[in-house]
Amino acid sequence: MNKLLFLAAIIAAQLTAGALAAAGETLTVATAQLPVSRDVAENAATIDRAIDTAIAAEADILLTPEGSLSGYTHEFDQSAVDAALVPLLAKAKSAGLALALGTCFVEPDDGKCYNEIRFYDADGNYLGAHCKILRCGSMTTPSKGEINHYATRPLTTFQIKGITVGGLICNDMWANPGCTPMPDPHLSQQLSEAGARVVFHAINGGRDGGEMSKNVYWHFHESNQRIRAITGKLWIVAADNCAPTTIPCSAPSGVLGPDGRWAAQAAPQGEEVVVYTINLD
Repeated sequence: MNKLLFLAAIIAAQLTAGALAAAGETLTVATAQLPVSRDVAENAATIDRAIDTAIAAEADILLTPEGSLSGYTHEFDQSAVDAALVPLLAKAKSAGLALALGTCFVEPDDGKCYNEIRFYDADGNYLGAHCKILRCGSMTTPSKGEINHYATRPLTTFQIKGITVGGLICNDMWANPGCTPMPDPHLSQQLSEAGARVVFHAINGGRDGGEMSKNVYWHFHESNQRIRAITGKLWIVAADNCAPTTIPCSAPSGVLGPDGRWAAQAAPQGEEVVVYTINLD
């Protein structure tokens, strides 16, 4: 190679490297504010619509709400969940779409029921699950509630497009003092310290459309999301259940930046998929 060609090759390589640096490390996320019922087939059809939207928007990963496939209950048909998963995973895999799928699930290795976000990469490989840790219960001794129905497993992180991410489920984020019969371990901060840059937050909060729901709990949930994003220097991607669609959700769905500001946000009521490209640089 002569000197001019050699110099041209170096310049081209530098320009390419500069372009990549300018482009930054990105993750296009789709977060689905969906109605969640106890009917697995109905839930699967709803998630299927969200997958179509995410694929059309060329998203890298789709998040769905807590319990979005099984229903938010420990009394569900695991065989129906298993069967419904197959076509959903096939469709996502065919388009190279990763999933952060909220569902309750009976794990075959121990036969226990968990409230999970199941992570699948763009090739359809199962990466593992975040299992809800701050399971809600009454502030009594002994505590009563979902804490009696779901097991849990240690906090962990996952790799999506080479990016370290984590999952949290509803109360894992905000540790509501009225229904958290255990100390707050600050799970979002633990994920940050473990190297997570994006946290996928699947939500299914109780609300009735009344004054407390709109003027107390919504603000409590949102304030916690924003403060914990700032503290952990995290992107938080949130998806809430919107059923019944006649009243506002319990918490905002959307994409929250590490500055505590919403980069993209769904309407407070009704079904919606929000897509946003996170630039991690």
